[in-house]
Amino acid sequence: MDAATPDLRHQPHEDIQALVTGTLCVALGVVLFGRTGLITGGTAGIAFLVHYATGWNFGLVFFAINLPFYGLAWQRMGRAFTLKTFASVALLATTANLLPQWLTLGTVNPVFASIAGGLLMGTGMLILFRHRASLGGFNVLVLYLQERFGWRAGLVQMALDCSIVACAFALTDWWHIALSVLGAVVLNQTLAINHRQGRYVTI
Repeated sequence: MDAATPDLRHQPHEDIQALVTGTLCVALGVVLFGRTGLITGGTAGIAFLVHYATGWNFGLVFFAINLPFYGLAWQRMGRAFTLKTFASVALLATTANLLPQWLTLGTVNPVFASIAGGLLMGTGMLILFRHRASLGGFNVLVLYLQERFGWRAGLVQMALDCSIVACAFALTDWWHIALSVLGAVVLNQTLAINHRQGRYVTI
C-alpha cells in the first residue's frame, strides 16, 4: 500500500466492537418483536415460528437453523466473513436469551414494536454488513447475490422476509401479520437505503 494512502481497513478491535454493537441492536429488536408476538424474516423469523409453535428456546433454535449456511459462507464469502458471522450468530443467540433477564418491559405498543424493532434490527445488520459479517442464513445469501450479481441486498432480503412472515398466518391473526410485514419493510428499507452497492463500499 502506498505510504500516502491511508489504511481504511477495519482493525480487529473495531470488528469486535461492531459485532457486539450490531448484535445488541438486533437482540433489542428481537425482544420487542417477541414481547408483542410479531414475526420477523430470515432465519430469525423461522426461529420465531418454531418458538411460538413449540415453546422451544429461541436462541438455540436460531443458532441451529443457521448451521447449514456456514458452508456457503466459507466457500463464497471467505474464512474471515464466516468466522465473524458465526460469532455474530452466537452472540445474538446468547444475548436474545439473556436480555429478558437484564431488561424488564411493561406494556409495549405493537405498532411501536414493529417500527422500532425493525429499525433496530436493520441498523444492527447494517453495522455487521459494514464489517464483513452477517447473521447467517439469508444474510449470507443476499450478500452473496449482491456481490455476485449486483442485486440490492435490502430488496432481496425484503422479498424473502415477507415470504417467511406470510407463513405466520397459521399461528397468529391478520393484525400481527400486518405489523410483522411493516417491521420487515422498515428493516429492509433501512438496509436498502444505507447498504447500496456503488453508493457505500464495505471495507
